[in-house]
Amino acid sequence: MFARLSQLTRHLSRPLPYYNHISPATVSRSSIGAGTMSPAAEDRSKRMIHTAGCIIIGDEVLGGKTVDTNSAHFAKYCFLLGMNLKRIEVIGDDAEEIGEAARRMSEKYDFVVTSGGIGPTHDDITYESIAKAFNLPLKLHNDALKRMIALSKPHPSQKNFSWDVPSPALDAKLRMVKLPIDETRDENKQVLFVDESLWVPISVVNGNIHILPGIPRLFTQLLDGLKSLLIPRLENPEGKGVYRMLFSTPMAESEVAGYLTKLAAEVEPKGIKVGSYPRWGRTRNSVTLVGKDKNYMESLVAQIEKGIDGVRVEREEDADESEDEDKGS
Repeated sequence: MFARLSQLTRHLSRPLPYYNHISPATVSRSSIGAGTMSPAAEDRSKRMIHTAGCIIIGDEVLGGKTVDTNSAHFAKYCFLLGMNLKRIEVIGDDAEEIGEAARRMSEKYDFVVTSGGIGPTHDDITYESIAKAFNLPLKLHNDALKRMIALSKPHPSQKNFSWDVPSPALDAKLRMVKLPIDETRDENKQVLFVDESLWVPISVVNGNIHILPGIPRLFTQLLDGLKSLLIPRLENPEGKGVYRMLFSTPMAESEVAGYLTKLAAEVEPKGIKVGSYPRWGRTRNSVTLVGKDKNYMESLVAQIEKGIDGVRVEREEDADESEDEDKGS
């Protein structure tokens, strides 16, 4: 089988010709042809990470068939690592929109992830769309293919499937390991294997776009595996440094709005944000303080509790418990 595999990979690892037909307008729009992309891509792959962006891809999300949980997980992931998540976009299976979003976010943010569209079917077009956006060829990645063969099992419906025999099913599987590759850069920086139990790679394009699957279990597992590579590029080497304080108040939002407006202006120079959140069905609302200067934030606790006639809590529900006890007495 592996002799056949060797022949197969040699034949299929040549760049696909599809991208020889990119229109001049597309190349001009990207302004980053393969020959000029590498220095910027190399810089993006090494720079400190302050900001992040997320692109959720799939008609099934926009159509309501699939509920996106990956963006919520990524938001928490960024918060815990001290990255400032600036934008989340949900777009359909449209090559132009995927490419435009990838180029724009790569330019604006330090760390970008995409979720979805890297499966074996015709509507899984994320790899080819992003490759086209950056004027890159798609190449069959030999190591990814070897890992796929070693770690994946054919579906029960594919009893006669063989890696040695050409078939539509084989072609479909190979779509998942044909990756955008900048041939002027080190390939090991563009294809990351961060979990030994998975064959699925993280394809990295333009130094900062990380292409992940849409399946939540794989998305979260790969992000967890990527963490050790990100931590040295964060402001805080331990991936800590952003703190959230939570307060509970019995006051209406409109009642505390004036105080919170003044507070927000006071703490903004310190990079701290104030948030106010109504809790429908409850008599108490929530106020948050988010920032990096923990000592300064701690110094504000008594002032805030007085200003909103509330208390600091660990969870929104904590103050509700005393409220429920009062109702029952």
